[in-house]
Amino acid sequence: MSFEVAAQAYGQFMGRYSEPLADRLLDLLALRPGQRAVDVGCGPGALTARLVDRLGVPQVCALDPSGPFVAAVRDRIPGLDVRQGHAEDLPWPDGTFDAAAASLVVHFMRDPVAGLREMGRVTRDAGVVAATVWDHAGDRGPISTFWRAVRDLDPAAPDESGLAGARAGHLAQLFSEAGLTVLRDTELTVRIRYGSAEEWWQPYTLGVGPAGAHVAGLAEPEREALRRRCVELLPTAPFDIDAAAWCVVGRR
Repeated sequence: MSFEVAAQAYGQFMGRYSEPLADRLLDLLALRPGQRAVDVGCGPGALTARLVDRLGVPQVCALDPSGPFVAAVRDRIPGLDVRQGHAEDLPWPDGTFDAAAASLVVHFMRDPVAGLREMGRVTRDAGVVAATVWDHAGDRGPISTFWRAVRDLDPAAPDESGLAGARAGHLAQLFSEAGLTVLRDTELTVRIRYGSAEEWWQPYTLGVGPAGAHVAGLAEPEREALRRRCVELLPTAPFDIDAAAWCVVGRR
């Protein structure tokens, strides 16, 4: 698995989902001018940009372990305090922010409970911590068709259904284990349109995340067989892909 890829590759693969999902999450945060927020695991900056639009550059910070993503956010939002690092060791003092958010990140943290606990630490007492994770276990994530095709061809192949927070109730459980009080446990949905099966398939060849790593690890005949099975499972073009993410908002 790798996220040490160009921000453009991530944008083609997941950005078309993460951008509208960031809008849904921002609505739940209900932040006001003058408040401060941090985007933990910011990626190329989908949620970060929306936080800046709402609060202004001086009021927002961001962090991501991927060097290319940090560079992309710096280019996208000049003057922003964006740092390379991990959620489990945030470089800000206690109580710095009114909100700490992690969109599509918890399931890739090295230690999700420690990461959420750190998010709570840097949030003031009356502030909020929020996170989203795709419902991979319920086959309602944006790449569920891909993993269904993978399992059809190789039932023993690992997928993303067992990742942290990717099943009903688990994200809220992680919040509780991190010492956070769950204020809201809900789901957010997005719908994305594709003009062709090829438009849908091409981003999987860019090496992004577990799905991209799986494709990259296949020999060409197996890769082509997987592509064909995906096409068989997809609706007739043009088609929509509906994706649902678990979303939890909590307070320390």
